Amino acid sequence: MNEPDPATNPPATNPPAANTPATGEPTPSVSEPGAAKAAASVAHRTPILGLRTDIPRWLNLVAALLCMVLGYLAWSYMTSGPGEERILGHTQLPSPQETINYFPKMWDSNAPESHLFYNTVKSLKRVSIGFMLALLVGVPLGVAAGCFSLVRAFLSPLILFGRNIPVAALTALVFALFSGEMEKYMFIFIACVAFILSDTADAIRDVAQRYVETALTLGASRLQIVLKVLVPLALPTIFNSARILFGLAFGYIMLVEIVDDAMDVGGLGKLLNTNRRMGNTEVMAIILIAIPFVAWMIDQCLSLLQCLSFRWKYGRDAERNVLYQMSRGVMRLFWR
Repeated sequence: MNEPDPATNPPATNPPAANTPATGEPTPSVSEPGAAKAAASVAHRTPILGLRTDIPRWLNLVAALLCMVLGYLAWSYMTSGPGEERILGHTQLPSPQETINYFPKMWDSNAPESHLFYNTVKSLKRVSIGFMLALLVGVPLGVAAGCFSLVRAFLSPLILFGRNIPVAALTALVFALFSGEMEKYMFIFIACVAFILSDTADAIRDVAQRYVETALTLGASRLQIVLKVLVPLALPTIFNSARILFGLAFGYIMLVEIVDDAMDVGGLGKLLNTNRRMGNTEVMAIILIAIPFVAWMIDQCLSLLQCLSFRWKYGRDAERNVLYQMSRGVMRLFWR
């Protein structure tokens, strides 16, 4: 047999790879590092006022501080100058300096009826007890309403009544039915229970049906589906709704404390109303500043608890929580 002539029939060679030139050296491929740089450059070019775009944390802090500074300057301008030259007189609004000078007087332990911390704790106690009663009643009923349409239809008139009645109108009702501290507890209970019931039912109904079908396929009973599928999946949404509603309830308690004429009522609402009648505008300004600050601190604590309890849903929100960032900073001092 004649052997092939190499000169006339050269041996076949494999074609070069797409990313390998004829020289045998690999070409630089456009891979993940290049894509990451491109994405970073696009993010860097994102405008500050971009539609629904995130901004850096430092810019978020600067914007919030700027708002506070502008508010302080406007307050100072409206109350600057001697008596008659002021835009707003002392009987209308005190100046920031007058408010700061009066602040230590509200920590006098010899006058507990005007003590800021004592009255704040008293108001928080009333809100907490009334709100816990609303949770104990509203959450189980909301779970039942979310699971069974017949229960939801039965409770719909109560939900409609509770969600639409003016909160101020409830004061006459609770004063007629209850007395003493029970008035405050039941006022918060009646004002919040319908919202908790409705939000809980909506959270249960928003759970995807595929989870229920999967549980049925595995042989779970109705009670197991409710307790081990629906409630755990809806619990983060229920907690978030309760956290927001608690801040509103802290504002509701001011109303019933202001309306109550008893001398020993106490609380921030009573303290505010008493000093309004006496013309102590410094106390009014301090209370109006303290209420949102206390509400913000409570919201931060509940938000931290929410992020730690439901990391799978709210884990990323922890980066915006002040207490979470402070706790991480403290831990880094001891554990590196």
